[in-house]
Amino acid sequence: MNIRLRQVSTKKKGIRKLHFAIDKRQKFVLAVCLSSLGLFFTEYQLTKWGLIVTLILPFFTVLFLLWAIYTDLKENKSYQVFILPFIYTFAFGYFYLLTPTSFFVRLFLTAIYAFGLYSLFLSQNIFIVSSSRTIQLLSGARIVSFVITVISYFFLTNIVFSFHVIIFPVIAVIALYTYLLIYHSLWTYTLQKYSQSLLVWVSSLTACVIEIASLVWFWPSSPTVTALFLTGFFYAIIGLSHIWLEKRFFKGILWEYVWVGTIVFFVLLLFTQWGK
Repeated sequence: MNIRLRQVSTKKKGIRKLHFAIDKRQKFVLAVCLSSLGLFFTEYQLTKWGLIVTLILPFFTVLFLLWAIYTDLKENKSYQVFILPFIYTFAFGYFYLLTPTSFFVRLFLTAIYAFGLYSLFLSQNIFIVSSSRTIQLLSGARIVSFVITVISYFFLTNIVFSFHVIIFPVIAVIALYTYLLIYHSLWTYTLQKYSQSLLVWVSSLTACVIEIASLVWFWPSSPTVTALFLTGFFYAIIGLSHIWLEKRFFKGILWEYVWVGTIVFFVLLLFTQWGK
């Protein structure tokens, strides 16, 4: 990583000032390194203070992204790009609580988080640029964003059902992050600052997910299996929405999502604890 060093001379004071110019990609690397180190040390040394830092870390992730893309954001004002980085860091940070406390497991998960966050920063930058002009990397950015959206949804759903609380707060929390993730995911295909039809579409899909989540809350299954089923359903409806927006609603593609829904449903049946 090369950092350009520029020398600016001033005649009045007779001295030279050195200014460091860091480009956008280097800002992304620095932001990912700081966020990953913060996540690793707060989670590896799990204390009450570590939990608070984990809660604050998503806000720093958003600030890092704002620092990197501030110039482009002033022109386009596409603030939707902050949704997924915030939720991804939040989901990954608290999913750590459900994993083994082994040093190597934490290190491996931190490496995955760093790779995902860097890819996510690049994709959000592409969305910002694409909102004003068409670029070839847009399709790849949508795929990366969709994959990280699905991963974040699984992590969050697993966390929510692991608390084993009454249904009303569970559904309220699921409705909140489901709406935000669906909105961001569909926005990546429209790139519109505001669309009333998009809000109606997002609300309708969120209502469908809430209905399914309400049913599986009563289902005698483990949080991981329940989260896997809901994530499969989430993946199917969002994927179908994407191909509808791209006008690629063909029979072959449709059957791919039908199979995904069928598989996760049979997994839910297979690992259901009927005796309890």
